[in-house]
Amino acid sequence: MHSEWIYVLDIFGTVIFAITGAVKGVRNRLDFLGVIVFAITVGCAGGMVRDCLIGATPVASFLNTSYLVACIITGVFVFFLAPWIVGRWRIILICDAIGLGVFTALGAEKAMSLGIGPVGQIFAGVIGAVGGGVLRDVFSKEVPAVLTSDFYASASIIGAVIFVILNKLNVQEPINFTITMVFITVLRLCAMHYHIHLPVARMVGEEKRK
Repeated sequence: MHSEWIYVLDIFGTVIFAITGAVKGVRNRLDFLGVIVFAITVGCAGGMVRDCLIGATPVASFLNTSYLVACIITGVFVFFLAPWIVGRWRIILICDAIGLGVFTALGAEKAMSLGIGPVGQIFAGVIGAVGGGVLRDVFSKEVPAVLTSDFYASASIIGAVIFVILNKLNVQEPINFTITMVFITVLRLCAMHYHIHLPVARMVGEEKRK
């Protein structure tokens, strides 16, 4: 039952991430193929990179084509229904926060199951959660949002650390997964609501120019 629930959440997160990627493609005025590529990139690329790094090959998206199919279908829907979907961006961001929690917990748990240590578990969780978004921004010729002002990767990192700590305390996997997912989602939503950002470095003389 646990594995079936994880799979459902994984597909849900994939679809939500694919929507954010496709919407980004629409906003960048990409053609039909470009929107599909962005949907696949955000929906699957993070997990692909994660699986390659931890040695889980062939990657999950190739072993189970439902992930790629879900991204393609999502991209098609967003392309043709863009005016209605883009207008509901706030709802998408809320669902995206859930996806962030799911993919972080999923990546950390997958690394743990392969016998990878705590640091590797944290990196696997974070890369799986934010990797697709980073590639999307690179394709858009932008500095990745997770590296500038958005409290996004930070929530993923903190959540992955909590996963490792709970694992060290011998918390059962389903409970650990759920706590990690919920914590990251709530933290991300709070950051959005209260506009929480990490401090940004300032250059010498910047204050004077202001």
